[in-house]
Amino acid sequence: MNVFKKVAFNSPVILTFVIICLGALILNTLTSGMTNELFFSVYSSSLLDPLTYVRLVGHVFGHADLNHFTGNITMLLIIGPLLEEKYGSRNIGIIMFITAVTTGLINMMFFSTGLLGASGIVFAFILLSSITSMKNGKIPLTFIIVAIVYIGGQVYDGLFIKDNISNLTHIVGGILGAAFGYYINKKKIQRI
Repeated sequence: MNVFKKVAFNSPVILTFVIICLGALILNTLTSGMTNELFFSVYSSSLLDPLTYVRLVGHVFGHADLNHFTGNITMLLIIGPLLEEKYGSRNIGIIMFITAVTTGLINMMFFSTGLLGASGIVFAFILLSSITSMKNGKIPLTFIIVAIVYIGGQVYDGLFIKDNISNLTHIVGGILGAAFGYYINKKKIQRI
């Protein structure tokens, strides 16, 4: 019996994203951080540099180390396939791309530090998953609680805890996930 015939590539966007992130982590380790600097982190740089545009999207694939990678990827693998099944691969790809570009632009405009990692996408998915049960245009109480806990926690951390975590990226990702979920669910409700 061939075991591999029983395994399904059930979430193509999420699984492809994870594979690219793993590849970026391996490359970063082999190059002693050079690939993260060149391709997988976004920071203020000249708009004339073509790599600026690569980094604008590529920063979501890069991770500082195995712990950073594991934290983000675990959440993506738990939440992502369910969202991809509900909203479709195309829509999940769009929200990931929009989140990458938006968080990258905000970091370039307002911060002098580099940004890397998929945490903006993770927060988008957390808020998106909590609004999936929206019915008849009513916002689920669970969404409100999740928004307060996750986004409120990031606001608190940003104001009072000084660490290397981009809380604004988490907040922006969460807002984008919530907005996308509200938009797509409201659109479905109007069709009914």
